[in-house]
Amino acid sequence: MTMNDAAAPAVRSTEPVRGPDPVQSEKNVPTEKKQSSVKVVRAAIVGTVVEYYDFGIYGYMATIIASLFFVSESDTAALLGTFATFAVAFFLRVPGGIFFGHIGDKYGRKNALSWTILLMVVATAAMGMMPTYVTLGVWATAILVLARCLQGFAAGGELGGANAFVSESAPAKWRAFQTSMVNSGTYLGSLVASLTALALTSVFTHDQIMSWAWRIPFLLSVVIGVVGIWIRNHMEDTPQFKELEDKGETAKVPVKELLTTSGSSLVKIIFLGALITGGYYIASVYAATYLQKAGGQSSTVAFLSTSLALVLGVVTLPIAGYLADKYGRKPVLFTGTVAAVVLGVPMFMLMAGGSIWQAIVGQSVLFIAVSVVNGASYVTYVEMLKASVRYSGLALGNNITNMALGGTAPFIATWLIDVTGNNLAPAFYFVFCALLTLGAIFFVTETKGIELRVD
Repeated sequence: MTMNDAAAPAVRSTEPVRGPDPVQSEKNVPTEKKQSSVKVVRAAIVGTVVEYYDFGIYGYMATIIASLFFVSESDTAALLGTFATFAVAFFLRVPGGIFFGHIGDKYGRKNALSWTILLMVVATAAMGMMPTYVTLGVWATAILVLARCLQGFAAGGELGGANAFVSESAPAKWRAFQTSMVNSGTYLGSLVASLTALALTSVFTHDQIMSWAWRIPFLLSVVIGVVGIWIRNHMEDTPQFKELEDKGETAKVPVKELLTTSGSSLVKIIFLGALITGGYYIASVYAATYLQKAGGQSSTVAFLSTSLALVLGVVTLPIAGYLADKYGRKPVLFTGTVAAVVLGVPMFMLMAGGSIWQAIVGQSVLFIAVSVVNGASYVTYVEMLKASVRYSGLALGNNITNMALGGTAPFIATWLIDVTGNNLAPAFYFVFCALLTLGAIFFVTETKGIELRVD
């Protein structure tokens, strides 16, 4: 594997190109652009919250969905079926990333992001209206899988596009901080999903939930989705994309240009993302199930612990972004990844300990480590790629990692415990993801302060 892009010009320096003094640049930025930057961040965050609420609610409702749509004599088999469907959606994220990356790089970031949120809302609302296994038999399971696949296809174009959109409007001085705010939208969406699941189990009886109340979290998607769609429809495209479009320099086939000119950057993005995908889904979505199965906690405690961990993650992300702007991307990436490697197994031991405080501390520490890495990751990806393939590169790289390590994480963790009989098996998967990211960091050039590449 070569670490230099295949088609890079021979005269191009390997040293990062430093931009103008950020302080001086800010003085020259018109007030209108500053306001536009705020609107862009707001639109990206709101849309990402909607997308990740929709995508995450399925995982938090896993044990309920297993009973309603995956009828089996074995609870483990039913849960594996639920998590297998959870994983299937991630395989659709790759073609979704290619499709929306093509739209975003060729026709505009705004167009792609408007469609991703609309498709996600439609798929999630459909889940809330569909009949269960008792009514429709195996066809109910099939429809659920199809709706989940549509969710995955839509999610494939969301996070990478939102980060491309914000990064191209952000001043160099605050680029990591602003992109970290976008990623906080993923956590906020998951947090809203977790709190919704917590409220559901707290307000309604088990019989009510199994009868009709389980539909409520899915149907809420329509309400919050309308807000996100309205906000995104009222935003403008980025100055950098408009420049490409005006000059007629948008890529004809973005994914082809990405693979031929930025292949090594794509490989780095794939491996750098191991912890913030695989580790994220272990520390958040799967952990809610782990606390119930291995830790002996009630569903209420499990959702409460997950919600607290997500709150800490939301706080950690912008702090990590700020530190990445101040001290560099690599020191922040390295710190969070080493913490994940060292603390992975001990924190899972705490989570399986049986007490509420052990559950909360163990899950929160794991999630904070992931959040530190996440706060510096996407800005690093953005600064590796040129404008004409930026959306495609972010979407494809992130989604390949999600497909390989993220979506399969709950399934693999459940399967590992089943075949080994060891409740700590998921901890080793978490550490494995962290080690992949740690190795990739050594091949990344520090990008703090550079001007974003146009060509």
